[in-house]
Amino acid sequence: LSGSLPKEVLRAMEIDRKNKKKPSAGKAFRNADRLLDRAQSGPLWLKDPRIARCVVDSLRRGDAKLNHYRLQAFVVMANHVHALLIPLVAVRRLTNGIKGVTSREANRILRRTGQPFWQVESYDHWVRNEQEFARIRAYIEGNPVAAGVVARPEDWLWSSARKM
Repeated sequence: LSGSLPKEVLRAMEIDRKNKKKPSAGKAFRNADRLLDRAQSGPLWLKDPRIARCVVDSLRRGDAKLNHYRLQAFVVMANHVHALLIPLVAVRRLTNGIKGVTSREANRILRRTGQPFWQVESYDHWVRNEQEFARIRAYIEGNPVAAGVVARPEDWLWSSARKM
């Protein structure tokens, strides 16, 4: 979500980029994800079941109705979302679509229309083999367990690990 990462973290990331001290993409992602999992700063709008449901519905619609991708795994956390997709259209098109639809609906629910909901950036990664696919799927579905909010992945309501 927009504003979820503390400003000092964003500043440090920008300084590292300028000084060419760029950590690997995987390490940068894990560091940001750990901070987000703590949910200690910024908005936590995805905790609202109406908004979490909106995101889940949008992810499923992009697969089943729009045919933009094949949804393989997802989790909606308090301030961020992970999704494992097989894209059938340009990645920018599908992320813009998901973010656009969900931000309008979430802002309507929150009565804060016209304001940023998602951060501008998205992290994406191309999966190169079956082992990596399985590791990423387990990472996504295990995110609520790693964050300490449930004991088992299937206990998290807003996840592909839970059969809905």
